[in-house]
Amino acid sequence: MFRRRTLFAVLIAILLIPLWLYLAWVLTPKNKLVFAIIDKTVVNQKGQEHVSLTWVLNNQRLTKTPTQKYQTKNDYFGFFPDEHNTFKIKGLERFTSDQLNKLSIDADATYFTDTYGVYKNDLEAKNVNERSEMIYGGMSSQDVEFLQDMKARHKLIIAEFNTIESPTSEDNRSKFEYLFGMHWSGWCARYFESLDSITNKDIPKWLTHEYMAEHNKKWPFHKAGIAFVSNSGQVVVLEEGTYLTDAMPHIITAGYGQQVLSLPPIFKYPYWFDVITPELSVNHVISRYVISVNRRGMAELNQNGIPSTFPAIIMHNDSDYRFYYFSGDFCDNPIGMGSSYFKGVGAFKWLFYNSDDDSERSSFFWEFYRPMMTNILEQNAIKR
Repeated sequence: MFRRRTLFAVLIAILLIPLWLYLAWVLTPKNKLVFAIIDKTVVNQKGQEHVSLTWVLNNQRLTKTPTQKYQTKNDYFGFFPDEHNTFKIKGLERFTSDQLNKLSIDADATYFTDTYGVYKNDLEAKNVNERSEMIYGGMSSQDVEFLQDMKARHKLIIAEFNTIESPTSEDNRSKFEYLFGMHWSGWCARYFESLDSITNKDIPKWLTHEYMAEHNKKWPFHKAGIAFVSNSGQVVVLEEGTYLTDAMPHIITAGYGQQVLSLPPIFKYPYWFDVITPELSVNHVISRYVISVNRRGMAELNQNGIPSTFPAIIMHNDSDYRFYYFSGDFCDNPIGMGSSYFKGVGAFKWLFYNSDDDSERSSFFWEFYRPMMTNILEQNAIKR
């Protein structure tokens, strides 16, 4: 009888774990941290491009006011669609120089999650993999001015792919690169678990069209691989077996990244990324991408001026200003906000993804982005 009661008590305690975690979250004190989030690629009210940041802010009880939490649907600057295919644009383009300066005073940090923009087909939810007319997008002169103000005030600045790529103008891109000591090579890329354009609907049609236009209307790929795309429209495809010993790009981290940001020493990255070159006298490379090419693949990369290893995260963290650039679509992960209301939920992260699926992206949030951003935000809260 005693053993049965003990087992029953243990079972009840296990079933009540979500309640304990929720209560622990509720009882955690709120801490105001004003974040200016810029997202110009919001195609629906889920806010996919900045939901990962909102998740971390909510889970850490970091709030926009002493009492109000961040909401994915409302708390950002950029493009605001509704359910009726109409929209409002509430970007920094509306601001005067005085208003931008005031925002830089009020904000503790800023995060440019995406400026790729919204296009006509996105809004109409049709042929989304085809190119169409841009409605709104690109880093603006007001964005650059705000970043200058934030840097001058020694505030935390975070940016990631696609902040300065197309459709940002060359002038604004150059100003950003000068401000933060980095240069975009003109190349971006993505891993595809299958390069079969008939069966894999994630492959953009514009990508295959660009390649076929230069290769006698042929797209001879079927295995896993990586497609590199240049700002001029050139496409270089590396297929597993032919050019790659392992199609999956990996992020390698050592030293500071592991010890301070709690990043894993090696982790897969199956989504969009860009190829950048930092000024090493200004920035510290925290993590690097490694593309696993064979001899033939290395020759193909060399021919096109693409390195096989390049920065994934760079950082400038000093008394003058704090800057991170994530060379990938790090904030775009398929997660929901529900799990953010449980303190310590990271201990159960294995429940939220299938580790046997190479192309899944949820594990990147749980194993890489969440610990990294949690540590960055904790450091910022201390330094304010």
